[in-house]
Amino acid sequence: MPRLTPDQFLHELTGAEDLLIVQDLDGVCMQLVKDPLTRCMDPAYVEAVAALDGQFAVLTNGEHEGRRGVNRLVEQALVDPDLPKREGRYLPGLAAGGVQLQDRFGDLSHPGVSQEEMTFLAQAPSRMEALLMERLPALLPQLHGDDLAQVAKAAVLDTQVSPTINLNGIFAFVPGDVTCQQALQTMLSELMHQLLAEAADQGLEGSFFLHVAPNLGRDAQGDERIKPAAFGDVGTTDIQFMLTGSIKEAGLLVLLNQHIKRRWGESPLGDAFNVRTAPHAPDALLALVKERIPAERMPLLVGVGDTVTSTASADGTGWLRGGSDRGFLNLLQDLGAWCGQPNRVVLVDSSHGEVDRPSHADGSLQGITDPEDSLRIDVLMPDGPDQYIAWFRQLSAHRSAGPVR
Repeated sequence: MPRLTPDQFLHELTGAEDLLIVQDLDGVCMQLVKDPLTRCMDPAYVEAVAALDGQFAVLTNGEHEGRRGVNRLVEQALVDPDLPKREGRYLPGLAAGGVQLQDRFGDLSHPGVSQEEMTFLAQAPSRMEALLMERLPALLPQLHGDDLAQVAKAAVLDTQVSPTINLNGIFAFVPGDVTCQQALQTMLSELMHQLLAEAADQGLEGSFFLHVAPNLGRDAQGDERIKPAAFGDVGTTDIQFMLTGSIKEAGLLVLLNQHIKRRWGESPLGDAFNVRTAPHAPDALLALVKERIPAERMPLLVGVGDTVTSTASADGTGWLRGGSDRGFLNLLQDLGAWCGQPNRVVLVDSSHGEVDRPSHADGSLQGITDPEDSLRIDVLMPDGPDQYIAWFRQLSAHRSAGPVR
């Protein structure tokens, strides 16, 4: 089927009776940047989210709280740091892949997470920095002493429940050197697997997994594949050390469960349902919805993301598909097919920022999707976050002006 234009999509959603927009953040409503601490958020976007209260939730691998959290961006956008909590302007939904739950007043919880796991996570950033100091000299011999320490420190994102190593700043020292960029990606994978082994040694085997972004789907062992750097596409830039169960597909069901509770007065999956108790396999998640949620109570779901990948396999026999948004977008699409709702998938072009990403510009979507891809992209936002924010503000104004339940 032909894709909808943003204007056609706006018209379609304006009159929807029961709507839930589930949206990623970085690359969607904010440009991708090499240093996440330099991100900024449009205050008009924050106000548009507030006007869609009950019809919108975030689903991000970033985090709500901490110095790197999105809550700080909301406070900066609105100038008054007390206003978001006072008037409910924080972005509601799930962060850290699904383990960090927040309402619009910033009330936050980590359902299903143990104190032992939180303690290990708190220590992980300093350990990541130490391991980088051991491994980087062989790959970046031009850096020494304090310069090397500064680079290692900047690469570690000290988030609360998904500490991350981000290679963007390191890649800046080897621009265009694909061989070195690939060696850095391999080093990063080995380092993070070492951290997994250290967690297991402390009795936390199975508590964590590695989220590779962007990735090329999963291998036979269920691990996410690195997307190797190539000319014009730097590939994998981040690996996040995440709590098992922190997958957006499961997070989608948590948000759906909450939405139905608000609208119908009961949680079909139970009040305690969370990503750590949810199934992990997409088929099992879909089966759970079919078993527990009446089709007539399903809202119209709209999924918005930017990170979807597809690359031809080396032997030419198929495609390696991945991306941190692909799983939840696929599940959202499958839920629509089951319940008869025209659930929609929106893809925002995140190549306009500081990070090399495949672009929508030529219309081919090469590196993003392929002719055999089961994921149907209904709406493209080729001009990136600026276009999406302008469209989102229009939608919010249209829906908040009418009698939407």
